[in-house]
Amino acid sequence: MGLNVADFPRRGVGWLAGLVAAVGKAVAWLTLLMVLLTFNTVTLRYGFNLGWVWLQDIVTYLHAVVFMLAAAWALQTNEHVRVDIFYHEWPARKKALVDLLGTMLLLVPVCVFLLVISWNYVSTSWAVQEGSHSAGGLPFVYVQKTLILLLPTLLLLQAIVTIWNSVHTLRGSTR
Repeated sequence: MGLNVADFPRRGVGWLAGLVAAVGKAVAWLTLLMVLLTFNTVTLRYGFNLGWVWLQDIVTYLHAVVFMLAAAWALQTNEHVRVDIFYHEWPARKKALVDLLGTMLLLVPVCVFLLVISWNYVSTSWAVQEGSHSAGGLPFVYVQKTLILLLPTLLLLQAIVTIWNSVHTLRGSTR
């Protein structure tokens, strides 16, 4: 029972799908922390007239992490926003064609555009180690801005998985 070279692409796609799912599931747990911190912030602010900018910044950072790092997982699990008038009724091959064309003609170009247009913005932030503009805010704005690059990167990884799955569905192949 040797290693079959033909299995490498399938295993690689499986690994990418697993990576996207692992990142999404991990950051999904941050929503609980975000809710608890928001409750705490509101309670302190309106119950005790206390407030800290850094605490509000943490909630904002967590929101950005959850939104940007779980987007590819939402796409993978079909939990993303879809204007679904006909799609849910279509057979698997027609859905695969729509997924393939949508991924190649819309998702991939938009992700590449986001990577290209945001690279200088994020690298400049890293170069100056940008911090919060608010007094008492968190100093790591440059780390948060890195999420702008991670979002399209994870979406491109999921695009590879979607393209692979769609092609195999269209060919009638088993995975």
